[in-house]
Amino acid sequence: MKSASAADLPAVAEIYAHYVEHSVATFELEPPDLAEWERRFAAVTGAGLPFLVGELDGAVAGYAYCSPWKPRPAYRQTVEDSIYLAPDAVGKGLGGLLLDELLSRCGAAGIREVIAVIAAPGPGNVSSSLHRRRGFTDAGRLTAVGYKHGQWLDTQLMQRSLVPR
Repeated sequence: MKSASAADLPAVAEIYAHYVEHSVATFELEPPDLAEWERRFAAVTGAGLPFLVGELDGAVAGYAYCSPWKPRPAYRQTVEDSIYLAPDAVGKGLGGLLLDELLSRCGAAGIREVIAVIAAPGPGNVSSSLHRRRGFTDAGRLTAVGYKHGQWLDTQLMQRSLVPR
């Protein structure tokens, strides 16, 4: 795992576009263009938060980053994570490596709470399982809050504290 650079953003955009177009893992309806990814990257890194890429065979095969949970100052130590893998990288352990490194860097950056917002979870949901294996616990469910691909979708909220309570 390494910190992402601007040179990694075309690969990040391509990975994410697959999920926008072919899944309900994200509620975006149109893939963001490279300029939007450059804006997002600058916002994340400018806030001192991690933006990582993972490689397989020398090519970007996944990415993970955290963004502020809410804009109000009282939430400044809480973030939401995002992790996406190239379709051919799923099941190879890269997601877990990315999440482990993301959590480590969040802790070093003074983050206390990490929130995962997982779309349309069901039995065997890969994202739910990945987060649960890393100590995330269920924090709630929002029903029918998104509409995509002709269906109403729920989101599952999961949370992990990075400091002892």
